[in-house]
Amino acid sequence: MRSTAGSTTPTGTMKPPERLGRVRRFSTAERMVHRATGWLMLLCLLTAACLYLGPVAQLVGRRHLMAMVHKWSGILLPVPFLLGLLSADFRADLRRLNRFAVYDRQWLRAARRRLKSPQARPAGKFNAGQKLYAGWIAGAVLVMMFTGLLMWFMGLLPFISRTSAIFVHDFLAWAITIVLVGHTRKALDDPEARLGMRTGYVSRSWAELYHSRWLQEGPARDVSGRAGTHSTERPSRHRRMT
Repeated sequence: MRSTAGSTTPTGTMKPPERLGRVRRFSTAERMVHRATGWLMLLCLLTAACLYLGPVAQLVGRRHLMAMVHKWSGILLPVPFLLGLLSADFRADLRRLNRFAVYDRQWLRAARRRLKSPQARPAGKFNAGQKLYAGWIAGAVLVMMFTGLLMWFMGLLPFISRTSAIFVHDFLAWAITIVLVGHTRKALDDPEARLGMRTGYVSRSWAELYHSRWLQEGPARDVSGRAGTHSTERPSRHRRMT
């Protein structure tokens, strides 16, 4: 019987990772940033439900406590990101997320046509959908913080009414909730992606199937320490010409 990733051998010892054909996808710092941001975001949404949804508010009570937790979890939301900037791996992934390559446009065209074949959706370390999500959620968090501070300190910008800040804040909160539900659903549909975020490593076969450009263009490092040729996700001159 063959052992699978994360399984043990018949003798009860853990199978050496070098035999599993896995490559490193995320560093410890990146996984900690993602985890801390996720928990803070969840705390913001749960406390918002306790404040704005009548049945939940009556069930939980402690409105003042919920309001303070909501405010401070929102203020702390950028902190994991700022700490993550100390990591070279995190900064490298930010550059990847901020760059659209030719094959990202191909991925979006395939998504619009509902083509599910991995060959029709080439991707680097992050696909085009993940890049759009990262950019959108980053902008949404900044707007939420800005409008939240306006609601907290009403005299901060007198020319912007509290009513306008509340409207934008509430509307964007629902939008973030919907987007996060979609993000979570995508994660639940992809156990290998969740494994990568949980342990830092994914199988090389999965990476070759869904993120082939990452292995070709990025320093995909396997568990034994070997690394591929380093380059960014920017298309090569030959690819741009074609």
